[in-house]
Amino acid sequence: MKQPVAPMTKFELDIAIFNEMYGLTQLQDQSKTVIRERFVNYKKILLDEVNEYDDLIAMLDASRVDRAEVLTALADLMGDIMVYCASEMRRFNLPTQQVLDIIMQSNLSKLGADGLPIKNEFGKVMKGPGYWKPEPKIKELIQQLEI
Repeated sequence: MKQPVAPMTKFELDIAIFNEMYGLTQLQDQSKTVIRERFVNYKKILLDEVNEYDDLIAMLDASRVDRAEVLTALADLMGDIMVYCASEMRRFNLPTQQVLDIIMQSNLSKLGADGLPIKNEFGKVMKGPGYWKPEPKIKELIQQLEI
């Protein structure tokens, strides 16, 4: 039985409007070649955004650092990355909020056996013994939505 798609959040609706306005519609040609090309191009777009962290690092290396200016640049950069990701998910008809909900529930399962977070030397949260992978639930959602 086909599961209904959850109502769109305001953000998801804005992304749909943005994609329509700028011609970033769903890929009609779902061939492996077209999808591969889209993945390659999207990776380039995302890497360009991620490389903007160099500008933030340079701001911090300056002799005088304006905290508000750095945080403004950081918010703009992270927001742009979120918009790019949501726009791309929309192009593949993926339900952004439902996918994020599954991923967050998976992330919440990463605690160590002692109930404390496990982090590596960079501060990345690592997987504990109760961790479960989100991919099976995401796949189930996609199959139920018949995407």
